[in-house]
Amino acid sequence: KLAMEFPSEEIFLVTASPVIKAVTNFRQVSKTLEEFDVEEQPSSLLEKRYPNIKVIQSGVKQLRSDEHKIFTEDGKEYMYEKLCLCAGAKPKLIFEGNPYVLGIRDTDSAQAFQKNLAQAERIVVVGNGGIALELVYEIQGCEVIWAIKDEAIGNTFFDAGAAEFLIPKLSAEKREAPIECKRTKYTMEGSEKKERAIAASDKLGSALGPDWHEGLSLKGTKEFSHKVHIEILCEVKKIHLQQEFLQLQQTSSAFPKEEKNVEPDEVLWPVYVELTNGKIYGCNFIVSATGVVPNVTPFLAGNNFALGEDGGLKVDKHMHTSLPDIYAAGDICTASWEPSPVWHQMRLWTQARQMGWYAAKCMAADTLGESIDLDFSFELFAHVTKFFNYKVVVLGKYNAQGLGLDHELMLRCTKGQEYVKVVMQSGRMVGAVLIGDTDLEETFENLILNQMDLSAYGEDLLNPDIDIEDYFD
Repeated sequence: KLAMEFPSEEIFLVTASPVIKAVTNFRQVSKTLEEFDVEEQPSSLLEKRYPNIKVIQSGVKQLRSDEHKIFTEDGKEYMYEKLCLCAGAKPKLIFEGNPYVLGIRDTDSAQAFQKNLAQAERIVVVGNGGIALELVYEIQGCEVIWAIKDEAIGNTFFDAGAAEFLIPKLSAEKREAPIECKRTKYTMEGSEKKERAIAASDKLGSALGPDWHEGLSLKGTKEFSHKVHIEILCEVKKIHLQQEFLQLQQTSSAFPKEEKNVEPDEVLWPVYVELTNGKIYGCNFIVSATGVVPNVTPFLAGNNFALGEDGGLKVDKHMHTSLPDIYAAGDICTASWEPSPVWHQMRLWTQARQMGWYAAKCMAADTLGESIDLDFSFELFAHVTKFFNYKVVVLGKYNAQGLGLDHELMLRCTKGQEYVKVVMQSGRMVGAVLIGDTDLEETFENLILNQMDLSAYGEDLLNPDIDIEDYFD
C-alpha cells in the first residue's frame, strides 16, 4: 500500500524471517467478511513487484525514537521518517525453556511439532483457542489429553451449546478427506537450516495462516484415527521429567476409557503433566496453545510507549502509538479508541491484515496532511474460519462480550448439520455464531449493522421454514 502511494520514496521492510507472508486467494464474502489464504513467499518477489521496497533481513536490536533510528541485529542503523511496528505476538508458553513443551505459532514450530508427533503415542494439549481446536481435530493415531481451563471447548469462539454441537466430530472415526493444500514453503537456498528439536520461543517466525494445518501430516504412531479425552476446568500445575516423577512415587492415569474407574498407567513416559484437578498423565510431549502476548520487548528500552492492559502498544484511531511518527498494526498493538458497540479487537489474521492496510492509509494521509475516517472494517467484528470441517462465522458480540445480563439468546440447531445462535439486546441483533452452511451471514451482518428493531418477529427470526433473507433484502 505504501509502495503504491509513494513510488519515489524508499520503503524498508525489516524482518528476521527469510520469507514474507503474502495474502492470496482473497475473497470479499460480504461487506465485512473476508476469506483468504496466507502463503510464504521469498522476499525477492516483493522487491521485484515494487522497486522502491528494500527488504532487510535482520532482527531489530533497538529503537531510538528520539533520534528516529532503528538498529538491527546485524550491526546496521536506519533512519526513518515514519515507522510502523508490526512485530506480531509470541506464544505464551506454559513453561519456558522445557524441551518437552512446544508452542505453536509459526511455520517453523508447526514443523517441529509434526516431527515430534510422528514418534508420539500420547500428547497433552493445553489451551482452548483456535489453534488448540484445530490441532485436536487434525491429530490422528495418537492419544490426546486436552486440558482446558473452561467448562467447554473453544470458549474464545463459542458458548457451551456450540461446543456440544461440535464434540461428536471428535469421536467420529470416519474423517473427511482433507482439502488439498495450496501452501508452499520456501527455505533459504545454500544455508542449511539447523534442525531444531524444538522451536525456541525467542526465535520468532511469523504467525501461521488460517489454513496452517493443511499439508502437514499430523499423524502419530497408532493405527486408530481419533482418541481425545478432555479434562475441563483445570490448568497445568507442574511438569515432571521421568526421573522426578519416579521420585514422587505417585501413580499416573492411563488414557481414560468409557468406564469411569481410572486405571494406573503401566507405561513409563518421558514427561508427566500434573493438573490442578490432581490428575497426572504421562505423555511424549506437551503442546502449549495458550494464546499469545504482544511482541513489544525489542522496542521498549529507552522509549516511553503507552501500553494497553494486554501489554500491546496503545494505538489511537489512526494507528498512531504514543510516540511521534511511530504507528503499530496487528497483534503487537492494542486498539485504544472508543470502539463501535459491535467491534472488539482479537488477535486474528483477518484483523492484522485490515490494520496493516489501514495503518498504511493513515501514514500516507499524515504525510500528505490529509484527514482520514476510521476504516469500515472496524464497524463490525466479523470472522470466518473452519473448525472440525464446519464453516464457522462469528459476528459482532457473538459471545455477548461486555453485555452483562442485558441480552437474550436465540438458538437453532440441527444435529450434525448447523448451529445458529443470535445475541439480541433490546430487540436488536448485536451478535451471531453460525456453524455449518447456513447462508445467513450476509443477512445477519446487515441486521447487526442497521440495528433494526426485530421485536415483531420474535422466535420467527430463526424459523427454518421462513426465508429470512426475503424479509430483509
